[in-house]
Amino acid sequence: MTPTNDDYVYDEASGEWISAGEAAAKAQHADRVEVRDSAGNLLADGDSVITIKDLKVKGAGQTLRKGTVIKSIRLTGDPQEIDCRFEGIKGLVLRAEFVRRH
Repeated sequence: MTPTNDDYVYDEASGEWISAGEAAAKAQHADRVEVRDSAGNLLADGDSVITIKDLKVKGAGQTLRKGTVIKSIRLTGDPQEIDCRFEGIKGLVLRAEFVRRH
């Protein structure tokens, strides 16, 4: 059943009755997590990022050098972590504080 303009729901956060469509939009927006890089820029799925310092990768025996470009990041739902793909390293997860948007 799709909500119509005649349907109202009680919003506990504001203490008001709001339309069902507005409540659905609020719920969808609340599910999104904002991930910001070291400069405060908002990151999104598919963005390219650059490392801002040398990072030792645990378990891989490699170091990502400062200035390494990583393409097509994916947000994990955690406000501080991004999932990345880089040659030779599977399952790479970086903290957002160590990258900036390219």
